Amino acid sequence: MQIAGLALRRLLLSIPTLFIILIGLFLLLQLAPGDTVDALVAQMGGGDPAMIQQMREFYGLDLPVHVQLGNYLWHLLSFDFGYSAIYAKPVLEVILERLPATLLLMISALSFAFAVGMVLGVIAARRVNKWPDTLISTLGLIFYATPSFWFGLMSIVAFAVKLAWFPSGGFGTIGANLTGFAYVADVAKYLVLPTLTLGLGFLAIYLRIMRASMLEVLTLDFVRTARAKGMGEYRVVRRHVLRNALLPMVTLIGLQAGTMLGGSVVVESVFALPGLGRLAYESVVQRDLNTLLGIVFVSAILVIIINFIVDMAYAKLDPRITAGGAQ
Repeated sequence: MQIAGLALRRLLLSIPTLFIILIGLFLLLQLAPGDTVDALVAQMGGGDPAMIQQMREFYGLDLPVHVQLGNYLWHLLSFDFGYSAIYAKPVLEVILERLPATLLLMISALSFAFAVGMVLGVIAARRVNKWPDTLISTLGLIFYATPSFWFGLMSIVAFAVKLAWFPSGGFGTIGANLTGFAYVADVAKYLVLPTLTLGLGFLAIYLRIMRASMLEVLTLDFVRTARAKGMGEYRVVRRHVLRNALLPMVTLIGLQAGTMLGGSVVVESVFALPGLGRLAYESVVQRDLNTLLGIVFVSAILVIIINFIVDMAYAKLDPRITAGGAQ
């Protein structure tokens, strides 16, 4: 019941957060030069003023800003994201076509960064001030300091062009018509390089956080007590140290979910992945306001869901949270 109450509070707080994000972005985009009609006219090679005015009236761009915002929020209540003038289809349909690629990229990159970062952090903490610690910390610093687009370009040169181990871009073999496990294996092959590119920077953060957290927990009283009782070092680390050291790592997942979505813009552009990040870039360039707002709405929901799962996992790992909420 305590966890259910915590979950309900988190969900209720997320509703105004969504609307504040959308309103803020809507108003910011109004300050940028040009609109959807300008982008359409540029694609058509020009148009007369009367036609441009009719197009603005058709898309409701001739209305005051507060009226446009009110109309958009009213339609959003019924999950009507509007119509994409650039892609000539409903915004929700455009987003649902691109969402699977971004979700797969995020999940695979986050899983890779968390798992490998945790293992390397534990090894570095157990071999502190020795050569494994120095090597792991140096690699982490290199991964963190190197831009993701450089990793992407160099991985394409090394593993796609020179060695021909992986494809250089895309989201599956065109025209292969694969099904079942063959289709999964084909998509996984295309995701290897983007996953490594997006995940390496976050891996560096996770391993440093895990190393610092492990070193801190190893000095606490309950660890010394467990050792004094004759418990083996492996059991001390697995049963006592690891669970407490994971708390900052779990918190970091929620904080970096939005950052990872932002990083997917670069990675999806480098590897030509048909995801939300690349769609957001195209929408900004083409001034497709409805599509961009829909992407932000869906991205905000994804971040809120991830943070919700993190909060529940944190409450499970640390029962003091639910006990404090009950008091």
